Amino acid sequence: MSIWEAIILALIQGFTEFLPISSSAHLILPSQLFGWEDQGLAFDVAVHVGTLLAVMLYFRQEVGQLLVNWFGSLRGQHNAHSRLAWLIIWGTIPAGLAGLLGNDLIENFARSALVIATSTVAFGLLLWYADVRASQQQTIEQLSLKQVLIIGAAQALALIPGTSRSGITMTAGMMLGLTKTDAARFSFLLSIPIIIMAGGYQGMKLVQQSEAVAWSAIILGVVASFIAAYVCIHVFLQVISRMGMLPFVIYRLALGAVLFAFFI
Repeated sequence: MSIWEAIILALIQGFTEFLPISSSAHLILPSQLFGWEDQGLAFDVAVHVGTLLAVMLYFRQEVGQLLVNWFGSLRGQHNAHSRLAWLIIWGTIPAGLAGLLGNDLIENFARSALVIATSTVAFGLLLWYADVRASQQQTIEQLSLKQVLIIGAAQALALIPGTSRSGITMTAGMMLGLTKTDAARFSFLLSIPIIIMAGGYQGMKLVQQSEAVAWSAIILGVVASFIAAYVCIHVFLQVISRMGMLPFVIYRLALGAVLFAFFI
């Protein structure tokens, strides 16, 4: 992997990880257009680290409160923050189980251009429906365990390439009544344990394979994905408060059309 390939792929991962537009749909483009080879496990771990650092730094106050109060709840001290922390844990379980049981199946049979293009369009239209028709009056603090498990089950669907983890969780959140901003906030917070799990899983595979590490590409991957993801989160929260999800729906439909036209 060249330095430019590392930078471009890290920026793509960083910008698309938290937008409702599917990182897998974007990562297929360089490989198909330019014939780039797979970036390898070490680089995957690097960009996961970068995006994880970005979301934790951006929401550092909330993350700190959640951690402190979660530990407090283990000693019987319960409040709104500890409740939210437990809800995030419960919401992570469906995706964790789905990843554990179905990841190999997805890797072998679902990473085709047709699946990615279809998912990009279909879940884009579902995002538009949620944006237009959902009531969007509820806050994160009002979420019930049942609602969180539904959002967690939706997050499990993100194993299907082209779905977009952030997109499907925001869609589910809005359909359950969350405001756009709170659906996005909960999606971002819910991403933290799942990124840790995915990065940890890839890290264990990397250790077992003893893959040679190109440290320059790794460092660039961490830095570029961190910057892109941090900027992306900030801009996205500003955009949806003013314009809603429509720009991202239009983008998904256009991207799906490109995938259908060129790769199928």
